Amino acid sequence: MGNILFVSGVSLTIGLKSTTQFFMKRSNFKGTISFGIGFFILIIGWPILGMIIEAYGFIVLFSGFWPTLSVFIQKVPVLGWLFQQPFVRSLFDSYRGRRVPV
Repeated sequence: MGNILFVSGVSLTIGLKSTTQFFMKRSNFKGTISFGIGFFILIIGWPILGMIIEAYGFIVLFSGFWPTLSVFIQKVPVLGWLFQQPFVRSLFDSYRGRRVPV
């Protein structure tokens, strides 16, 4: 149920055409196929394995958004202070150069 709501939420947020283009983009095939296979494995009754494969697909699909997310988190009032600590900031600064426009 959550997978269906996730995909429909993405469709409602960015539109059906953009959702189709995002999932069918050549660079996202690996994540899309992993997400789909994980969903199928979950449906046939292997929930742990299906969730692991789906999580991998999710990470591969949305890995391009991590730099943008890191910049956003650093600007949130309470979380920003935590994420601007030297150790955490050095981790996020390595991604800052590859920020994806939203």
